Amino acid sequence: MVSDKAITYQTDTGSEVKLSPSIIRRYLVQGRGNVTDQEVMMFLMLCKQQKLDPFLREAYLIKYGNEKPATLVTGKEVFTKRAERHPGFRGAHAGIIVDQGKGVLEYRAGSLVLEGEELVGGWAKIWKVDREVPYENSVSLKEYIGRKKDGTPNQQWSNKPATMIRKVALVQTYREAFPETFSGMYDADEMSHVESDTLDDSPVEVPKEKDVTPESVAEGDSDTTGSTEGKKGMEDTIERTRQQAEKQPDNDEVAGKAFGDDKQEEIF
Repeated sequence: MVSDKAITYQTDTGSEVKLSPSIIRRYLVQGRGNVTDQEVMMFLMLCKQQKLDPFLREAYLIKYGNEKPATLVTGKEVFTKRAERHPGFRGAHAGIIVDQGKGVLEYRAGSLVLEGEELVGGWAKIWKVDREVPYENSVSLKEYIGRKKDGTPNQQWSNKPATMIRKVALVQTYREAFPETFSGMYDADEMSHVESDTLDDSPVEVPKEKDVTPESVAEGDSDTTGSTEGKKGMEDTIERTRQQAEKQPDNDEVAGKAFGDDKQEEIF
């Protein structure tokens, strides 16, 4: 069985993150599938190595069912923010590819597709300070379009395919231009079975041990860290709360809170 020892690391912005397998399982998994120990550890190591803060939704561990492995994806703003902070980044430009007929393809900036036009892909360019020629990439709509089990496009790709394929092209070009910065990081829109619009992007707040009440413990939350020290701290907190309640029988509130250029066009 995987150790539940928590690790602490700093994100690329300097904030501190404390993460353990039990915290990941309890607060950070999206979907109804049961994640395996290996999947949890892969997510933990990705967050640590790439200095991501999953509590601010910079990374997601997604598992919709038990038939397929979990998916690890990066928050939608991580690529743009990290590229902007990179000293070697000069700018980016991205758009869509439209088939004009007779073998003529138009590489159009942005994501505007007129009625009657055929969208076939997306493209992107990234400029770096130490490189005269930009990194370029083109991707096919057919290869990345998200589909439902019946083979039809899912709601997100059906409603805004141009926006989606443009973003896929851009993210892939970011990875090519800055491999150390974006290694192992994938956007949800690159995964055909994940609809990024359905991912919860609200920050996650993990309650501290001192905020645990006897009621929450009775409901099965007595172990928040999985470690001996965590259990001892929890027991001490419960005992102090009980003693305070006995000294103040008229107070219905238990102390604590329950778990309750130089730059080109920039994108996303």
